[in-house]
Amino acid sequence: MRILPRAQRSAMFEIYSFCRQVDDIADSRGPRAERRQELQRWRADIDALYAGKPAARTRGLVTPVHDFGLRREDFHAIIDGMEMDVVEDLRAPDDATLDAYCNRVASAVGRLSVRVFGMEEQAGIALAHHLGRALQLTNILRDLDEDAVLGRLYLPAQALRAAGIESTDPATVLASPMLGTVCVCVVERAHGHFAQADKIMARSPRRCVRAPRIMGEAYRLILDKLVARGWSPPRRPIRLPRARLLWIIMRHAFF
Repeated sequence: MRILPRAQRSAMFEIYSFCRQVDDIADSRGPRAERRQELQRWRADIDALYAGKPAARTRGLVTPVHDFGLRREDFHAIIDGMEMDVVEDLRAPDDATLDAYCNRVASAVGRLSVRVFGMEEQAGIALAHHLGRALQLTNILRDLDEDAVLGRLYLPAQALRAAGIESTDPATVLASPMLGTVCVCVVERAHGHFAQADKIMARSPRRCVRAPRIMGEAYRLILDKLVARGWSPPRRPIRLPRARLLWIIMRHAFF
C-alpha cells in the first residue's frame, strides 16, 4: 500500500483498519452472541456513516467514501462474511457457501480497493471477483492447521467426498492420506482465478493495477511454495523471503 499516492494510501489504510477490526471479532474466542452483537454495531455504524453521522471509529472512512465512491453494500458484505464464522464454525462448506464466503471476506474488499485504485467499473468488479477468490483460496490452503485449531475447515465438501473423505472434523481431515487430493482441487480453482485476474490486469492501465499485481504475484508465490511443500504433516509454515517480496514490489512499483 505504501507505493500508492497519499490519498489512495490513506484510503486503503482505513479500509484495512475496518477489515482488521471486524476480522478480530470473528476470530476472537468470546461468546458467539456477543460477537454477533458487536458485528451488528458495526453494521449500524456503517449505516450512520452513510447517513452523514459517523461514529468515532468510522470517521476515518468519511473522506475515502466521498472521494472514491465506496459502496455501503461492500462494507456490509464484509461484515456478513465475518458473521458466517461467528454463527457457526464453517466445516466443509458446499461450493455455493464457499464461494459466498470468498465473495464476502475477500472480493468485497477487492471491490472497495479497485475503486480506490481508480479502475474502470466493470473491469474493477471483475478483478475483485477473481483476484479476491484467488487470494482467499490461497489463504485457506496456507492456514489449514491454524483454522483447524479454531474448529474450522474451509475445504469444499464436494472435493472431500470425491477423495473419499466423509468426515468434516478438521483434525480427521487434515490427518487423511487423501488430503493432498482435496488440496489439489482447491489449487486448481485458485490458479483459474489468478489466470482470469491476469487477463484483466493486462488490459488495464498500469497505474491502476500496481498494487493488485504485487498482491497477486506474492500470493501466487505462496501457492507455489505450498504445492512444493506438500500437504502431509508436519506442514511447516510458508513464509516469503523478504528479498523476494521486495523485488516484487520494486518491479511493479518502479520498473
